[in-house]
Amino acid sequence: MSGPIAGDFDYETHGAGYAVQRRTDPRIAAYVHAALGDARTVINVGAGAGSYEPVDRRVTPVEPSASMRSQRPGHLATAVNATAENLPFPDDAFDAAMATVTIHQWSDTDAGLRELRRVSRGPVVILTFDGDALDLLWLAEYAPELIAAERRRYPDIAHVRQVLGGTTTITSVPIPIDCVDGFTEAYYARPERFLDPLVRKSQSAWGFVDQKAIGRAVERLRTDLADGAWDRRHGHLRQQPYFLGSLRLITALPG
Repeated sequence: MSGPIAGDFDYETHGAGYAVQRRTDPRIAAYVHAALGDARTVINVGAGAGSYEPVDRRVTPVEPSASMRSQRPGHLATAVNATAENLPFPDDAFDAAMATVTIHQWSDTDAGLRELRRVSRGPVVILTFDGDALDLLWLAEYAPELIAAERRRYPDIAHVRQVLGGTTTITSVPIPIDCVDGFTEAYYARPERFLDPLVRKSQSAWGFVDQKAIGRAVERLRTDLADGAWDRRHGHLRQQPYFLGSLRLITALPG
């Protein structure tokens, strides 16, 4: 029997195969790892299957989903079964804290952010998306319900900064054309990928969209790809090496 859902998405039921589609993209990882500075001990909260964990530092992963913990590769540390809102560690236990594409799934975002700040004596590094920029991706034309659902989920960037306190910088992270981390914007130049149900399954956003709306979006995209309509409107993206969309890196240093 599955345990209780720790966040807003049931990874126990829908998380199988996540690690195959959602892999660390080294170019995005470079931004995350640079933001960690010279930290030697790092807590990774909402660690999932281990994406973006640095292998040259001592990482303590925290992940409440058994399904996600089971997908972690053998060379990474075993994840602690705990939630962001209640980290079982003393104050200032780590040189740095990180959380990648996870804060929008926490049941109490503010509590989780305060816990990150509490256990880190150095930077708190968060990779997330800016809800106000989600419609920069052409997918908004096909699945406006998905964009609306995601916008409700993502915490306001300014609010995240306020909760973390200290000195905070926000970096817009460019998404490479061949990005191997299969979040929605990763396929800005590969629209055919959204026709694959396995791709959509690895993007939690689709879990908040009615099946009829998903069907309409997929069929319209399929038709537009077949008759060339998508390429007439967006075909230039197939040669655009990077996409500046909604991906953001928040780096908060203690006050």
